[in-house]
Amino acid sequence: MSINKSLVILMAVMLGNMAFAKISSKKPPNVIIIYSDDQGYADLNIYGSKDLITPNLDALARRGTRFTQFYAASPICSPSRASLLTGKYPQRAELVGNAPGMLGFKGGLPTAQYTMAEMFKDAGYKTAHVGKWHIGYAEEEMPLGQGFDYSFGFMGGCVDNYSHYYYWGGPNKHDLWENGEEIYREGEYFPDMMVDKASHFMEENKENPFFMYWAINLPHYPLQGKTDWLERYKDLPSPRDKYAAAVSTVDEKVGELLKKLDELGLRENTIIIFQADQGYSKETRAFGGGGSAGIYRGSKFSVFEGGVRVPAFISWEGHLPENKVKDQLVTNVDWLPTLAELCGIKSSPQQIDGKSMVALLNDKSDKNIHDTFYWQCLGTKEEPQWAVRDGDWKLMHKPIEAEKEELNKDGYFLVNLKENPEENKNVADANPDVVDRLHKKYQEWIKDVNATQ
Repeated sequence: MSINKSLVILMAVMLGNMAFAKISSKKPPNVIIIYSDDQGYADLNIYGSKDLITPNLDALARRGTRFTQFYAASPICSPSRASLLTGKYPQRAELVGNAPGMLGFKGGLPTAQYTMAEMFKDAGYKTAHVGKWHIGYAEEEMPLGQGFDYSFGFMGGCVDNYSHYYYWGGPNKHDLWENGEEIYREGEYFPDMMVDKASHFMEENKENPFFMYWAINLPHYPLQGKTDWLERYKDLPSPRDKYAAAVSTVDEKVGELLKKLDELGLRENTIIIFQADQGYSKETRAFGGGGSAGIYRGSKFSVFEGGVRVPAFISWEGHLPENKVKDQLVTNVDWLPTLAELCGIKSSPQQIDGKSMVALLNDKSDKNIHDTFYWQCLGTKEEPQWAVRDGDWKLMHKPIEAEKEELNKDGYFLVNLKENPEENKNVADANPDVVDRLHKKYQEWIKDVNATQ
């Protein structure tokens, strides 16, 4: 072999090794999950709203992939969050109802559950929780005991955004914490503090891969949107005016968070997810409504579509397709395995119910992530509310917000979502074979998920 040829080969090997070293040393992608609270499916412009102003979230959705059939695993706060962080149905995660809202009371997400924060921490990431927690108020069930290196926010279900006290249901109590220590910031607007704390965490960790769970507490009540937004929407009817101000406040704060990400030069290496935790609230403390699920029936607490179908999208510029819309059935339990695959890290060592949607996101598959999905929550122990979504069929048992006369004699409500997405026609008695088949599926599922507890 000639000397010149040998030199060429040697240089090629060296360049190849340099290229490999460059690829291998590249920092893994950061991850930010933005989780809004009690937001209706149609309460973004990009999801159909005509009376809201949501430019930042709309732009983020267009810079990624958004879903039209994305479901939360529960229509209430704590189980939805537990499912997100574990990749499991609430039953398998052992948190089916809302967690206790009093300091020291156990009953939140058990520490034996392996969380998304622990998954990222085990992979060398810095981890942060900023905002609402509501999946455990005993010390070991709070964020620092569940895999988070840093935590700022409140531990219960909601707080006044200025006093940081819980006033609903009593006893009234202060609820603002940083790294497990109670802090006092009377008069400071909580969403502003969320942006400040998140920005500081990102700046401190701009050289490290980080995972941040940014759980903003709006548009959940109290409906305390910023004053300028309240003024902007003053001509809308009540309670839409107050709810709209809260949604646009969420959008504004997300915009501020993303601006900081851009200033740090981190956007292209950050996976950003947005999702609402469940549907909008019709509770008295939310003035009886204000949100919208568009054509879909139901709201928070209900297994009708408006309670569990939520706006959701993912963006990772330069890595995932932009301005894509996916109509396949996907859920919040799927984020954990999806992020594990995108980040090249090990998923949960425990049995999970989520499935990676990476092939779907990259247009390598057009199949539903789940052919069948299940819900069970509220109602009574003897007569629980539950639902099975199987293809276009959806069977519900004692769904909240259904009129008694709408149910058949056994408490069932069956719809074909392709033919009747509004869920206003019960066809259970006309399709007894479908009812029987889906009821058996539910029985098998509930036995399986409860057996793991």
